[in-house]
Amino acid sequence: MATLTSESPSTVRPTGSAGGTPDLKRVVQHVAGAIDAAPQLPEPFFHLELSDIFPADVYQQMLDAMPEKGDYRVMSGRTKSTRTTDGSGTRTKIDLFPEYIRHLPPGKREVWAVVGKALCSDEVRDAFRRRLAPGLERRFGPDYAKVGMYPIPILTRDVPGYRISIHPDTHWKGMTIQLYLPPDNSIANVGTVFHRHNGEKYERAGQMSFSPNTGYAFAVDKDTYHSVDKVGPDVKRRDSILLTYFVDSTPLHVLRNRGRRIGNAILNEIRGLTRR
Repeated sequence: MATLTSESPSTVRPTGSAGGTPDLKRVVQHVAGAIDAAPQLPEPFFHLELSDIFPADVYQQMLDAMPEKGDYRVMSGRTKSTRTTDGSGTRTKIDLFPEYIRHLPPGKREVWAVVGKALCSDEVRDAFRRRLAPGLERRFGPDYAKVGMYPIPILTRDVPGYRISIHPDTHWKGMTIQLYLPPDNSIANVGTVFHRHNGEKYERAGQMSFSPNTGYAFAVDKDTYHSVDKVGPDVKRRDSILLTYFVDSTPLHVLRNRGRRIGNAILNEIRGLTRR
């Protein structure tokens, strides 16, 4: 089976970082540059293969600042059907917005605040829009650049038992990006699987390598089929960032996107109160 990503270092090591809060401008520029440098691949649907997404020292800070299990909350949607034996979710998340990460300890909070702001920046959005232009134009037409895109960055953690079946993503989404966050290549086999549909069945077209500081991006369309095989007991955890750009062009889109953010923030505060 074809592998859709290029090779990555087997282990991530800090390169000159003395800790402290990462510089937002530097992170934004680096991420946008990584997007601009990413190979564009047409099969099985148009997508980018991302590598060296964050500066190496910042990536190490992200690994060092990983939240604890209790900091995450169960993710809904397609993962509702997948639960661990104790009834908790096999995919949990933290939205990388200030109203969510404010509960993290100092130090961790500062790192993830910069990462969240960088991923929500206009520069990063415009880089994805520019490099995913063929896919966006196919779906939205020649005026694709005028289509509003609302970024939602979430830090996710998958544990054994997690899986997601073949799907193309909902039409509410405009661009889907996943950034892999393992410390090394020991679980490279748990990356996202891309599929093509030949009219009768789905064929595995290849699988992303779950390697450090890598990822993928595509413009959502009716044929952007992908899945994740069931995560086995040999995997301790599968950390990644899901950066989703929701279509944000009509009053309904605007109300839905911001209403969900506000609603989730309220639920998160209630959850925080019950944990005290």
